[in-house]
Amino acid sequence: MNLHDGAVEAQDEVLFDVINGFGVITLNRPKALNAITHGMVGAMWRQLMAWKDDTTVRAVLIEGAGEKAFCAGGDVRALYDSRVSNADAHQAFFVDEYQLDYLIHRYPKPYIALLDGIVMGGGMGVAQGAALRIVTDRTKLAMPETAIGLFPDVGASWFLGHLAPTLARYLGLTGATIAAADTLYCGLADVWLEGDALAQLREVLLKFEWAKDDPNASDSGNDALLARLRAAILPLGRTSSDAASLAGARAALDRHFSALDVPGIVASLTADTDNPWSAETLALLRQRSPLSLCVTDRQLQKGRRLDLADAFRTELVLGYHAFASGDFVEGVRALLIDKDKQPRWRFATLDDVPTTEVDAFFVSPWPDGQHPLNALGRD
Repeated sequence: MNLHDGAVEAQDEVLFDVINGFGVITLNRPKALNAITHGMVGAMWRQLMAWKDDTTVRAVLIEGAGEKAFCAGGDVRALYDSRVSNADAHQAFFVDEYQLDYLIHRYPKPYIALLDGIVMGGGMGVAQGAALRIVTDRTKLAMPETAIGLFPDVGASWFLGHLAPTLARYLGLTGATIAAADTLYCGLADVWLEGDALAQLREVLLKFEWAKDDPNASDSGNDALLARLRAAILPLGRTSSDAASLAGARAALDRHFSALDVPGIVASLTADTDNPWSAETLALLRQRSPLSLCVTDRQLQKGRRLDLADAFRTELVLGYHAFASGDFVEGVRALLIDKDKQPRWRFATLDDVPTTEVDAFFVSPWPDGQHPLNALGRD
C-alpha cells in the first residue's frame, strides 16, 4: 500500500510527505529491499524531530517502496566496507541508528508501521517502537544477525525481552523467519491485514477524520487519537490467529529453549530430531556463529532486566566488540561477498567458546560517563 496515487518514482533513499494529517515516511531503496543507510537514518531523525512540533502532522506512517520489503535491515555491505578499511563509519551508524530507534519508541505522536514484505534487522528497529504494527500476507519477519556473526540489536534486547523467554530465545538465536500469523502469536505485530485489506487501509487513512479537539501536544489527547486510529484500522484485519505454526510447535519449543544455556538447547534438540520442527531448528543453530549464539543468549537474559535506554547502550557495547573481535567480517564474507556460505567462525563449536570471551563482550570500551549514548533517556 502507498498513500501516494502512483508508484514512488523519486530517486531519494527516503521520501517524506504529509497526506491527510499523516506524516508519511517511505523507505525508497526497493532494489536493495529498502535497506537503511546512514543517510536515511539522519534524514528520518531530522524529519521526525520537525514533525513533533508541526500541527499539520497528527500521526506518522512508515512504509517501504515496492512489493518485496518493508526493510531488510541495515546496509550491511557498507558496514563491512567500513570495518575492513579500518574506518569508523560503522560505529557512527550504530550510534545514530539507535538514537533514531529510541526516538521512535518515545515519539509523542501516534507512529504506525506498515510491515508489508520482508522485515529484518534494522527494519525491526524502525518498526517495533510503533504504537501500531501492521503486517500483511507478504510479511516475512526475522532477526537473523547470528548468521553473520552479530546479535539481535536495534533494541531487540528490549522488544524480544518483553516476549515469553522461550520465544525470545528461539527467535534471537535461530534467526528464524516468521509470517503474519506468528508475528501476532509472538506479540511482534498488532494486526494482520489479509487479501485486499491493504487497499481498504489506504482508503481509511485518506478519509480519516481528525477530531477538531484533538490536542496535538497532550499525552491524553494522543492516547485518545491512537484509540481512534486503532478503532478505524483493527477491524480491517485479524488481531489474533489460529494459523500460527509456532502454536503447534510450542510444547517442543518451550521444552528445548528452556535449557540452561545454548549447548543445553542444542543437546535437547539433538535428542529430539525425530520431530521435524526440532530437526529444522537444530539445523538453523548449526549454521550460526557459536560465539554470537553465546553472546546473544547472555544478551537476552540481561535484556529482560534493562530499560529501553540501557538496552541500546548495552547493544552499542556488544556491537563494538562484534566488529572489533567477533565474527562479523567472516560472516558477511561467507554470505554476501564470496557467497560460499562456508564461514570459518572464530570458534568452531559451542564447546570451544570460552566464557571469558562472552564476558568480554559486555565490558564497555568507554570510560564512565563517556558512552556515546550516555545521554539517552536522561534529558
